[in-house]
Amino acid sequence: MLTATLAFAGVAALINVTPGLDTLLVVRTSVAHGRTGGYAAALGIITGCLAWGLATAVGLTALLTASRLAYDTLRIAGAGYLAWLGITALWRSRQQGRHDGEMDAADETAAASPDASHGRLAAFRAGLATNLLNPKAGVFYMSLIPQFIPHGAAVFSTTLLLTAIDVLELAIWFAVLSRAASALGERARRRSFRRRMEQISGITFLGFAANLVLAERA
Repeated sequence: MLTATLAFAGVAALINVTPGLDTLLVVRTSVAHGRTGGYAAALGIITGCLAWGLATAVGLTALLTASRLAYDTLRIAGAGYLAWLGITALWRSRQQGRHDGEMDAADETAAASPDASHGRLAAFRAGLATNLLNPKAGVFYMSLIPQFIPHGAAVFSTTLLLTAIDVLELAIWFAVLSRAASALGERARRRSFRRRMEQISGITFLGFAANLVLAERA
């Protein structure tokens, strides 16, 4: 059991640090809204992973491969949400473009305003939605975790254990990412930098959306 657990931890760590949608969301949110915003987005992603892990433990994720309709419905919904995030980011960059050359003095005080809590809630929702509306996340848990469950081990408890390991690794990785990205955001106060970040994020979100639409079921 220990050998299988350590092997899973190593594989999961490699997968978790590979750049992808979750990394982009945490970095972009940390730059735009500071460390607490990045933490909120990370918490949303981790909550989604916990949900997928629990669904795998009780066998619900098998529906994603057994039912084409279930997989495609979730896939299209996820692509639509990512497209909305991309369009929103591009629109925000366009609005910020009208104020090029101004310093982000307003952003410095925004964290102390009541709107900051709303921003953190929005970041959490974005992290949760992008994870839960991605059927590939469910297929990932369903296909990877069973490979590391030793013969004769209790499937439910072992699945939850491996999920907890994956989530712990994600939490550590996202904390490092958020701290680094928020520090970068604090040093780059100019709106032009924030605008460029929104443009890159928007285009990338749209790319992920297109990939999800065109992807075949695993």
